[in-house]
Amino acid sequence: MERGQVHYELFVRRQPGSGWSLELATEDRARAVETAEQALADGRVAAVRVTKETLDEETREFRSVTILSKGAPERTKVRKVREDTEPLCVSPSDLYSCHARERIGRLLDNWLLRNKATPFELLHRPDLVEKLEASGIDLQHAIQKIAIPEAQARGIGVHELIRSFQQLAERAIERLLKDHRKGVLPDLDREGFAAAAERLISEPDRAYLLGAGVAASIAPAKTWSEKVGRLLDLADAAPQEPQARAAALQVIEQPLTEILGSRSGLADLLGADLDLGGQLAAMTRLAGADAVEALIGFDTKVSRIMPPLSEPAARLSSWLSGPAFEACRVAIAQRVLRELVGPRRLKPGEAAAEIDLLRGLAMALTAAGDRVLSLDDIHGAFSARSKMLVNSDFVEALLGKEMTAREEVESLIWLAENVTGGANKRQAARYLSANVSALRFEKEMRYGPDSPATRMASLATLQRSVLRAGLVVEDASPIQVKIGEIGGMIEADGKIVAVIAKAPAPVVHRLNLLLRIAIGEAAPMGPAAERARSEAMKLVRNPELREELARSPEAVDKVRGLMQSAGMAA
Repeated sequence: MERGQVHYELFVRRQPGSGWSLELATEDRARAVETAEQALADGRVAAVRVTKETLDEETREFRSVTILSKGAPERTKVRKVREDTEPLCVSPSDLYSCHARERIGRLLDNWLLRNKATPFELLHRPDLVEKLEASGIDLQHAIQKIAIPEAQARGIGVHELIRSFQQLAERAIERLLKDHRKGVLPDLDREGFAAAAERLISEPDRAYLLGAGVAASIAPAKTWSEKVGRLLDLADAAPQEPQARAAALQVIEQPLTEILGSRSGLADLLGADLDLGGQLAAMTRLAGADAVEALIGFDTKVSRIMPPLSEPAARLSSWLSGPAFEACRVAIAQRVLRELVGPRRLKPGEAAAEIDLLRGLAMALTAAGDRVLSLDDIHGAFSARSKMLVNSDFVEALLGKEMTAREEVESLIWLAENVTGGANKRQAARYLSANVSALRFEKEMRYGPDSPATRMASLATLQRSVLRAGLVVEDASPIQVKIGEIGGMIEADGKIVAVIAKAPAPVVHRLNLLLRIAIGEAAPMGPAAERARSEAMKLVRNPELREELARSPEAVDKVRGLMQSAGMAA
């Protein structure tokens, strides 16, 4: 082998995570190895590699063999593999897939809305494709909008991809128009839906052909509700033979799902006068079908938030309660979730009504069970919405400006009870704690116009409500303690326990009043309850009590129950 056909290359990595760079190329093996060892010893590099490069006379390419490798191990970088450089859609039939129709709906959203049509109809109606082709600019803009980002993602030239999509669109349009001219597309009004479905069941393109018939059948409808009604008419006329029926209902489901997935279509079906909360309630009623209807008849709180369904919506609900149109149920349920986690208010200007609505929606969606959504998805959506309920703007809207301090505390307890998620519960507890600790609340409860007994009973109710709000002990206990302290102040101001203990009334009657305070029924747990318990213990030892109980045996059980609740031996 001639000299010069073999040489040695030294590669180094300056840092452990950096790439290899060529440091030296020489025909002297000893020099390459010595330089590598010295660079590593001096700490100038993190790793070294020496390779022997031999020239192949036939291929004129160098064969590389590593003869030295030392230093920090190489960190392998995971490279994003480009799966395919071909466009997602390469033939007209690819445009009819679910994902392609969804993309078409986004790209031509405004054009479809102006023409009251769905992507399904555009792909199956010759009159619509001729109208789109004639407009020119709408189709061209849609192609550009999809081509530019896809070209960047796939590393393909933009103009090349635009030409590819233009050719694809032209082929799809030509196919539909050609089939229309030949009379291949079925006329369901003349042939009948069941007959057409059974005739086409053996055709490879049965979904495309039957879809063209369905699109032509709903074309005369002027509103989305009318389209839904016509689609359900076709569903009612579907064949009974299992294979043909499944194929027919699957075709109907495509435009139905697209209508229900659009904001304008759903608003027209459910009622344009509904706010977002009303729409979500109606959607839940649609998707939940029988389970939600049963809950409406059982729970008045749920029935109050559920708006009535229009005739087409009621018909659709009846269909959704069966095994058909699973994709429709999923589309509606996913729309409910998207709106719940979105930023829009469900009941603008009605914060309290929004809380009631969310409580009812949670009950309805949970009742519908896994058929609509998983419980984890439902919990996640309501946790996200709860985060909005505990922000300062919503709390300010909930409390308003006309509430008394007690009413504000009641509203915040209601808020804390209805939010989900640990962080949201803690935030609600902070608002509640701040209001309960405020001087305004203390003064109103101590010196309000109601009688001391009424004010103490109100505090007892608030204290029990805090316990039911689902707050963690660390958050709830300080609030309950503060309410108890205010109750103790009211009792001390009027010396209520002492007055009851010394009142000129039967011992049993006085004992009952004290025990009701001691158990947190007539006053909050705290200083007042402790004082009442102490006085009750004194009355229990009073000989007159035994005499009165002997004369009124019916009072024995009542006194015994109260004493046991107060933790006193009976």
